[in-house]
Amino acid sequence: MNEILFYIVILLANIIQGITGFAGTILAMPFSLKLVGMDVAVPVLNLLGLASGVYVLAGNYRSVDRKELLRAVAVMEPAVIIGLVARRFLSGKPQLLYYVLGAIVLALAVSGLWGLLRKEKQEGTEQQSSGPDDAALLRSEAKNGSASRGAAALDIAILAASGLVHGLFVCGGPLLIGYLSKRIKDKASFRATISTIWILLNGTIFVSQLISGAWNAGLVKVQLISLPFLAAGMFAGSLLYKRLSQRTFMLITYVLLFIAGLTLFFK
Repeated sequence: MNEILFYIVILLANIIQGITGFAGTILAMPFSLKLVGMDVAVPVLNLLGLASGVYVLAGNYRSVDRKELLRAVAVMEPAVIIGLVARRFLSGKPQLLYYVLGAIVLALAVSGLWGLLRKEKQEGTEQQSSGPDDAALLRSEAKNGSASRGAAALDIAILAASGLVHGLFVCGGPLLIGYLSKRIKDKASFRATISTIWILLNGTIFVSQLISGAWNAGLVKVQLISLPFLAAGMFAGSLLYKRLSQRTFMLITYVLLFIAGLTLFFK
């Protein structure tokens, strides 16, 4: 029964992935850990992420931003390896790992909801404004100038944190999206670049799993069964994306992330 529920989680999480463009793995991971355990959830979801990356990149490989790709991989790849080593050391303490992931997911859910509500409030304020405020513009420029001095260090920290979380749980996506969304504005370039990053990083994780003997016949069977659920979820999500409000589904995504994070604190 748990395995059937696991496939349903993959389907539903990838519907959200198809609509919002992110959150598929991090939404699926908490429920999957509870249903099938880390030894199944992490390898299967990692390979699904790699497969979805190849799917997106196949038609968009010319749009890859090579500069941002190299920068992200240079920082994230060592962090992923550190995360893999840390997970191996903590493998005897699964509940501790669940708590860590739960805290990360809850933080992302709360920050996402807060950002969504704040954005709506700001848009409402801008609509009511009669014209530009010169003093406010000057203050904003001064603030931006000051903030830019620490931007490089912050970017490296975000990329490293994303790589570490990805090595631990294969779900460093939201942190990476937060970084890339500020650097790449073109939608095609963004999707192609982030997909290439996942192919490289998930490929590293997959190789480490092969070397460690994590894969067996039973796991291959689960992986093959999960592929149609991934495809169906992405297809359904792409259809819903064209018909329904993006804001509504972003709100649903963050609420589901919050619930998913809470589940990891209970046996």
